[in-house]
Formats: sequence, C-alpha cells, structure tokens
Amino acid sequence: MTRSQPAKYRVAVVAFDGMTPFHLSVPCLVFSGRPDTDARARFELTVCGAGPEAPLATSAGFGIVPRHGLEALARADVVVMPAWHDDCRPAPPALLHALRAAHARGACIVALCLGAFPVAEAGLLDGRTAATHWAAAEELARRHPRVKVDPDVLYVDDGDVLTSAGVAAGIDCCLHLLRRLCGADAANHVARMLVVAPHRQGGQAQFIERALPVSGSDGRLSAVLDWVTRHLGSEHTLDDLARRAAMSRRNFTRHFRQATGTSFKQWLLAQRLAHARDMLETGDAAVEVVAQEAGFGSALSLRQHFRAALQMSPAAYRKAFRARAA
Repeated sequence: MTRSQPAKYRVAVVAFDGMTPFHLSVPCLVFSGRPDTDARARFELTVCGAGPEAPLATSAGFGIVPRHGLEALARADVVVMPAWHDDCRPAPPALLHALRAAHARGACIVALCLGAFPVAEAGLLDGRTAATHWAAAEELARRHPRVKVDPDVLYVDDGDVLTSAGVAAGIDCCLHLLRRLCGADAANHVARMLVVAPHRQGGQAQFIERALPVSGSDGRLSAVLDWVTRHLGSEHTLDDLARRAAMSRRNFTRHFRQATGTSFKQWLLAQRLAHARDMLETGDAAVEVVAQEAGFGSALSLRQHFRAALQMSPAAYRKAFRARAA
C-alpha cells in the first residue's frame, strides 16, 4: 500500500464487455459492506469499466453500467482484475497502461482466474509465481515464459501482486487479502456471512478433470479430517487415521490425495500453521502455548516451520500483524 493503514482502502474492480457476472460479484461481495456492521466498511469499492461501452454486456444476458472508467485505478489502493475473456485475447492498451501505472504508484494488483492474462501482458507477473484456472495454465505459461505458472495452487500471494485459480478460488484469494489487511476475525466474519470456509487447504489439482472413483469412503474421510482439525495438538499417524476411517493405510493415502491434492503430512502442517497464525493474530498466548495447541510440540519446532513457510519468526509475525491492525 502507498500509505500506512488508511482509514479506508480504495478498491477498484475492473469490469469489461462480455464478462460473467459471478466473476464481478466475488470481490464486490468480499470488499463491500454496510457501515458499522462488519470489517468491509473499511473498504471503498468502485467498479470501473474497461472500455467505452455502456452498458457493458454480460454473459448472462443483462448489462451493467459502471459509474467510473479506468481513471479510477489512479486513486485505488487495491486493483482487482476479476476475470478476462475465455479466449484470453490481448487486452486493450488503455487497460494495460492503467494496470502498470497503478502498480508503479504502489497499488496492490489482484488477478482472479483468467484475470492473470492482462496482468501478465502488462508485465506485472514477470519473474513471479502466479496462478490461474488450471485449464488455462499451460497457455499462460506459453505466452509469458517469464512467469512461473503454478497450476495446482488456489492462489499465490506475492506481496504487491496476488493471483488465483478458478472462480471459487477467487473467493479464497479475496478472503486472504482481507485477512492480510484487517485480520483473521474480519476474514472469518465475512466468510461466515458468505457461508464459505475462511481458508481452504489443498489446491486446484483436486478439481482438474479426471476420473475419480465414487465410493462410500468419502464421508468417512471427511469425518476423519474434521476430527483431526479439532485435535491438532495430538499426534496423528497414517495408521491411526486409516483405522479411524475403516480403511487400509494404502486406501486412506490414495483417497486423501484424491480429495485434497496433497499428502497428509503437508495438509496437517498447513492446518497447524493456520491455527498458529490465528492464535498469534487474535490472542496473547505465549509462543510455547501456541506451539503446544497447534501441535508443533515445542516453540523451537514452531519457529523452524514458521521461518520455512513465512520467512519470519512467530514473534515477528505477531508484531507485524499487530502493527498492521493498530
């Protein structure tokens, strides 16, 4: 951000002719709210038309009339490119110029789903890791070889540029940014209002089109994972969880990877890190207590995993979060 903790974050969402209304609604739902009712009141949201068309047509058969043009990007703290055309066509020069100027001024750029294409075309993803819809990941990598495209993750936070996978992953990415700006309580509150998970584990690899066996084991696996998230402080082995799911170790491992797109070890570490972050953000418990409740066993282990995942210590994370939230 260009300023330290402004009273309101100005969010500019780019709309274009022919877009799908749901893509536009994702950032609008996360970053707009009624005054004095929730954290979204800290955001001033503007929808900006990317062209001279009025009204802008949508794929649903109705039009939308943005009150602002691309000039509003010059005043935004956050610029959201919520999607792009399905054929991933080149973006108009005016849009590319507005994106570059906003980023150079210090705005945070958020590219959801195919929105990564105009942002990459503007050169803002060069040398970065980025996400987009899995069906377009290969094309994005082909067109922009300087971008490291990760086809598996739900979203990528690269500081001043964020990218996400498909439509639902756009919600994940926006909630993540809300959490980054306003804290876990704010993101959790908005997630509850939208009736979605405040943070999903795994990646979009689990959604790529492929034949998955349909069996009665899925419900058992979900029950086991729910139980694990309520007992993160306990030790968990694959053998114990396989028995709890009434599966063999081999079947449990196979079903787990199919359901989450990752290994149980990686999933459990992500769950424990998320819980530790929540405790550090919202409470004053000592690092040793956080380590025990999150399942790391010792403060040393928590510090090692925190540095590996977030490049900072738990104490530094808490201090940085409190500074942002002050």
